[in-house]
Amino acid sequence: MKQLLLEISSDFTPTLDNFVAGRNAEVLQTLSESAAGAQPERFIYLWGEPNGGKTHLLHAFVEAVSRRGLKSVYVQCGAALPDDLEGYDAVALDDVGRLDGEGQIALFNLYNRLREGQGRLLTSGPCAPAQLPMRPDVVTRLGWGLVYQIHGLSDDEKVQALHAHAASRGFRLGAGVAEYLLRHWRRDLPSLLGALDTLDRYSLETKRPITVPLLRETLHQES
Repeated sequence: MKQLLLEISSDFTPTLDNFVAGRNAEVLQTLSESAAGAQPERFIYLWGEPNGGKTHLLHAFVEAVSRRGLKSVYVQCGAALPDDLEGYDAVALDDVGRLDGEGQIALFNLYNRLREGQGRLLTSGPCAPAQLPMRPDVVTRLGWGLVYQIHGLSDDEKVQALHAHAASRGFRLGAGVAEYLLRHWRRDLPSLLGALDTLDRYSLETKRPITVPLLRETLHQES
């Protein structure tokens, strides 16, 4: 039997609709309004622990803006920023704390250009703006707009999200499946939902119900 690889990143497209809000209902509403052009504040900064949902929200924001026929881009920050960020209606910069000195200058200039025009800027980092080890003028600008802490989901909320996702796809999870997946798979929600989608396909291929034994086999089978 061929090895089943749970490469889920290409199976799950982050959107604002499939983001499980938990304690983040306010920021989700704000980003939905911003993507629709209905939020007057055009600069938003998100912070929180890794795998809490920030990257999902940045990708989802760009997707929502693009659906309006506008030009938007997601950037995973490294030391520098890309040189081709001119002319975008919306820019989403993930993990701005990784930018080096020149990258921070580029962010400063990008912020000013967008502020002078009509563009929107969504940024994220690991901590509140005032705690970022960055240029004071950049920190000040990141704090000028709306600032939200992103709260990760509890295990109970993740279990609820897995059951809701299964129901939306027309299948049920056997007892203990969601809990087993939390213990034995990556714990960020996109990875969990992607693994669930893969499990659904495997269940259909093998004509077996989705139970803990099937999940165990899916996660550990060898070629």
